[in-house]
Amino acid sequence: MKHVVDMAWTDKLAFKADMDGHEVIIDATEEVGGSDLGPRPKKLMLTALAGCTGIDVVMILKKMKVELEAFNVIVEGELTEEHPKYYNKMTIVYQFKGKDLPMAKLEKAVKLSEEKYCGVSAVYRQAMEMKTEIRIVE
Repeated sequence: MKHVVDMAWTDKLAFKADMDGHEVIIDATEEVGGSDLGPRPKKLMLTALAGCTGIDVVMILKKMKVELEAFNVIVEGELTEEHPKYYNKMTIVYQFKGKDLPMAKLEKAVKLSEEKYCGVSAVYRQAMEMKTEIRIVE
């Protein structure tokens, strides 16, 4: 299987990506010559991880019959100081809200996503330090 993204330069530092028929605009800040029309490319790495593991966790918890009121995945990336600046650490915070949520099932769903199903997580774990937090909020 192969995935393809077609990204076309539009103006200044902006690009338009066609991803399975969905348009995503990528741009740089005005300070460096862009027009701030969309997110920076590097932050999409955080988005990819949050989306990949988030979908997994929701699917797994549905199979476990765990009902959520709300669910957030927060990914924090730490950049190196030197160029090329890259993420050398990421923390994934899984934030759940619901009535009488079973922590053991939440932990199992997160572990399955991170260790078995999420391809983004699998690649990132080879490249950097990864930490995980699970929080139940009121």
